[in-house]
Amino acid sequence: MLFRSTVESDLDRFLPLIVTDPAGLMTADLYKARLATGQYRLEWTWIAEGACDGAPLAVAVWWGDPDGSRPGALDGVLVHHSVGSTADRTVIAAALLTAAHEYYAGAGAAVPPDYHLFLPGDWHDRPEVVESVAWRQEAAKRAGLPVSLERLRFEWTPQAALPKPPRRLVLAPEPDDEVFVDLFRQVLAATLDATSRKEAERIGAQTQARSDVAFYRDAMPGDRSWWRIARTPGGEVVGFGLPSRNHNSPVVGYLGVLPQHRGLGYVDEILQEITRVLISETDAQHIHADTDRANAPMAAAFRRAGYRDAECRLVLSAH
Repeated sequence: MLFRSTVESDLDRFLPLIVTDPAGLMTADLYKARLATGQYRLEWTWIAEGACDGAPLAVAVWWGDPDGSRPGALDGVLVHHSVGSTADRTVIAAALLTAAHEYYAGAGAAVPPDYHLFLPGDWHDRPEVVESVAWRQEAAKRAGLPVSLERLRFEWTPQAALPKPPRRLVLAPEPDDEVFVDLFRQVLAATLDATSRKEAERIGAQTQARSDVAFYRDAMPGDRSWWRIARTPGGEVVGFGLPSRNHNSPVVGYLGVLPQHRGLGYVDEILQEITRVLISETDAQHIHADTDRANAPMAAAFRRAGYRDAECRLVLSAH
């Protein structure tokens, strides 16, 4: 079996493999749309070809920033229906991912890109989804992505109630990045966000905070001027919110309440302000927001603000 990245002449050969699947949202039309915008690229799309006839048996699709030079995440792995055995699907997918990961490592990637599976919120109760996830998760594990994290996705639409104006807080822009670096550092204390916590433990809270500010400022298409500091009427800082957007929709980029002010309901007013800014600045017809499944307080805040449970994102990573 041959594993390789694709070229233009392969497009019509592997597109039939991209079909609706319980463990993903990718379709051939979505692939072509993102190919046109540069979020998907042929060189970031890998196929497994049969040894006998060279027919594509599997395809793996990585996503990346249109302006980036490397893929940022694995969006989907699909195996041809003729490969009926779960064991065979796992073996082929693992070998395909391993080959791509080795290539990306040779091109300078320190770790393989995370694999993001977009699933129904109740996927644990759906046997067909559990089965579809299981062989992909095992293949990813064999290819160097053994760590799992579930993130809940919420969505606000105009059918929900409009955000209320703040009652106890004053929320205003702040042009100084160093102010946000300090606030990010402070909210890392006892954070329930697993990714931020792990990175802070690995590289230090100050370095992680600076990295977070740089990411939201430079890598996200949202406008830096949307960021808000939350203060009491007396001027005491209690938290901050980062309205932003990705390449597909407006998003709640980040919301933080300082440790000494948690449990007082300030999260609701900051989230309302983020939502209000995104409605005003983007004429949002939908706003997306993610939080770890373990972060029950943040999930509850989204629901109180009129965000509905939309789906679950299972992230498989190297560490």
